[in-house]
Amino acid sequence: MSKRKLSRQQRWRVEKIQSERAARSVRREQRIQADEQHLGPAQTGLITAHFGRLLEVEALQAPWQGQRIKCHLRTNLDTLVTGDQVVWRPQVQDDKLVSGVIEALSERSSLLERPDMRGQMRPVAANIDQILLVVAPEPTPFANLIDRYLVAAEVTGIQAVLVLNKTDLLDQHPQVQALLAAYQALGYPLITTSTQTADGLQNLQANLVDKVSVFVGQSGVGKSSLINALLPDVDLKVSELSTQTRKGVHTTTTARLFHFPSGGQLIDSPGIREFALWHMDAQAIFYGFREFRPLIGQCKFRNCSHQQEPGCALQAAVDTGKIQASRVQSYFHILATANEYAHLQQRLQPD
Repeated sequence: MSKRKLSRQQRWRVEKIQSERAARSVRREQRIQADEQHLGPAQTGLITAHFGRLLEVEALQAPWQGQRIKCHLRTNLDTLVTGDQVVWRPQVQDDKLVSGVIEALSERSSLLERPDMRGQMRPVAANIDQILLVVAPEPTPFANLIDRYLVAAEVTGIQAVLVLNKTDLLDQHPQVQALLAAYQALGYPLITTSTQTADGLQNLQANLVDKVSVFVGQSGVGKSSLINALLPDVDLKVSELSTQTRKGVHTTTTARLFHFPSGGQLIDSPGIREFALWHMDAQAIFYGFREFRPLIGQCKFRNCSHQQEPGCALQAAVDTGKIQASRVQSYFHILATANEYAHLQQRLQPD
């Protein structure tokens, strides 16, 4: 199936929109250049939030150290994200910091990305040391959703920590502990918390010291409530679960970075109900299951699909109980979804 051709009117409209966007970019750059006389010397900064075309930058050097200011972005820079370290110049009027311009991006140590519904990769956070995957008895956690987050963490090379929140509800959902015990057996740390009883909050806080962390997980698992408990002055908006679906309602709309008084930083990202891995190939997905990695290259056939071929190391590990069958099923589910998306993309390509 070839891509549908655009009509003359549709092509004109697309060209018009692109032209208007280019003109706005030129005007924005001209405004920035006109303000050059008010810009101070270049210094380092930290992106702490993203607001459309403006980014909030925290100054890391005197005399503005610690202050946060909304800055414009040079048009020649790629997409920046919360957690990025940048080079920026402050705009000063009457000895007051009023704005700034981001001129360069410093090298990243890590970048967490996720694909949107169109398959385009969208960055979530940069320079993070660990991903805290928050789950709760409600909304119901599913192994395949947890696996997708863990695969993303493994492929990115970022430490993953499981956080079981709302432990005050465990009596009503005893199966959740059994689900997470399987991940503990794989070596993933587990922290249990409750903002209702304050259970485990000190342990969670200790795990955040001197690290840059990001909270991810379904909407409604209590990420914002945990941040409010750890940083009472922040006072993030929280919402109850939907009474009909028992799913979360999105309350966080942009990724924001917070500092802990005892050290460490936390990035709160918008709730993600689905974390797809459409952009990964079979080799990357296989690598993302940490217990599969010792088996790479051990199958009899180099192109083994790990299903019915003789001499399959993965199936042999399942048969001997070294690898959980549920994890293999999850792998095939993730792989099938990625393949379906790849085939769809191929069909949409022009002849």
